[in-house]
Amino acid sequence: MPSTIIARASRAIRPADFVTAETIAPVKHPSIEALRGSFAEFARPSGADLLERTAPITEWIRARRDARVWPYARAVSGKVGATIHAEGETSAVRHGLNFATQDYLSLSDHSRVLHAAAEALRCYGVHSGGSSALQGRSDISRALEFEIGEALHTEHVVLFSSGWGAAFGAVTALVRSDDHIVLDRLAHASLQTGAAAATRNITCVDHLSVDALRAALQQIRSTDARNGILAITEGLFSMDSDSPDLRAMQSVCREYGATLLVDVAHDFGSLGPNGTGHIGRDGMLGDIDLVMGSFSKTFASNGGFVATRHAGVRSYIEAFGGPHAFSNAMSPIQISTVREALRIVRSTEGDTRRESLMTAVLTLRAGLAAYGLRCQGDPSAVVPVMVGHSAIARLASGDVLSNGLFANLVEFPAVGVRAARFRMQVQADHTPAQALEAASIMACAITRSRTTWEHIRSSA
Repeated sequence: MPSTIIARASRAIRPADFVTAETIAPVKHPSIEALRGSFAEFARPSGADLLERTAPITEWIRARRDARVWPYARAVSGKVGATIHAEGETSAVRHGLNFATQDYLSLSDHSRVLHAAAEALRCYGVHSGGSSALQGRSDISRALEFEIGEALHTEHVVLFSSGWGAAFGAVTALVRSDDHIVLDRLAHASLQTGAAAATRNITCVDHLSVDALRAALQQIRSTDARNGILAITEGLFSMDSDSPDLRAMQSVCREYGATLLVDVAHDFGSLGPNGTGHIGRDGMLGDIDLVMGSFSKTFASNGGFVATRHAGVRSYIEAFGGPHAFSNAMSPIQISTVREALRIVRSTEGDTRRESLMTAVLTLRAGLAAYGLRCQGDPSAVVPVMVGHSAIARLASGDVLSNGLFANLVEFPAVGVRAARFRMQVQADHTPAQALEAASIMACAITRSRTTWEHIRSSA
């Protein structure tokens, strides 16, 4: 990103221009019940009636809706893009800046991608007709397998109808009950769920820590030299926008006879040389044991994959990866969409789009920093804006929506108890001006919400 853009961002947003606490008009306080509690309190209900015991969560959600601090399940009207029309469960349709969509290179409305999808509809229809194990594959799905393998320098690729299915299927296919899993404590829920389904021998290690990984592997191998170990990490962690030292982790895994799986859902396509993500950045193409990813972030579709150099691994995942064998395969439209998106990702246009994306990312982060807000992690399409207290974050979620900004609230248990944040997701089509406007709306909302929360606490 040119330094002039960062300088322009710093000049465009000055703390002195900010709406201060003294200028905030009195607000109507929502009920404190709507600002307390979390989903975790309802995760383990008791009672013999499976249906009746779900009732308490409905009351809590209703209180949040009534207070307009329920930001989930918005319905988009029309195409997604840098701006959208969307309707919340408690509000009318609004138009605003869209920093809540996973379309990192803005390919979902690209003319070539739309043409590829239309051609697939004309030639193949809408339905894959079965699982990949039972004639759900097609010539174009075979072509996509080859093209993903070519991009990642892996010979064997297995496709799934969702990224979740790829994560769960890879782990449960390869790990038996006597095996071990060493898991970054912030790994995606699909990987954690797959681990829990595969074995009880799970060790969660400190986030990104090569030393913690080494210590866990050393401890396991000191008592068990016979069974397998799967170590799991991600190329880019979507809640913190940070990444591990993949070269060091792969080296440690080989030292202790463990297998490394890297989830590249958020960085493949949008970061790294030719869109190869952090695996490409670290010079590890073709050297990671197992690579799994999703097509729902950069590739304008649904679906996922697992890539490997080992033919036996491919055959095993095809046979024992439940979501591959027992779910319908990706549709022809999805396959063609991903193929065309991948062509763009690997082209000079892909380079240009990644540059535009990073310009918007850095402008947004600079704008937020000018207001004193902390963005977690490193520059990527994911910009985590730290808030802390869940009540303040909930109040801010209603405020940003009212002021024309769509941004996703993340709260406990998806993140820590006092680690609530907005996960802003940037697209290549976002302009620097839109990034600065979004930063302004977000900063004002958080400041107003902190003041409102103090009023609520003092009057409770």
